[in-house]
Amino acid sequence: QVQLVESGGGLVQAGGSLRLSCAASGRTFSNYAMGWFRQAPGKEREFVAAISWNGGSTDYANSVKGRFTISRDNAKNTVYLQMNSLKPEDTSVYYCAAAPGPAPYEFDYWGQGTQVTVSS
Repeated sequence: QVQLVESGGGLVQAGGSLRLSCAASGRTFSNYAMGWFRQAPGKEREFVAAISWNGGSTDYANSVKGRFTISRDNAKNTVYLQMNSLKPEDTSVYYCAAAPGPAPYEFDYWGQGTQVTVSS
């Protein structure tokens, strides 16, 4: 089992920045690829970004490419999502997730989520 706890959400004005963190515990963090997803009210959960176990490979949804950056620190068992140039449509609950195998990733473990609200 892997336990994931997100933090760093909040209220920010459009054009602003936030950095989300996801702390992992329970199993060897570096064995897992990590991802960020989001879900807005009334919408399905959608993929945001993913990073391989060693950080050597990243992937982004087109809607966030060039604005968001995913990174990880295996020594701290933490994955980050730096979000810049935020837009009101980025308002969602953001979840981190862990995938035990290689790509294509199957995310088996999920955090509880952190709310991000972007005001116009």
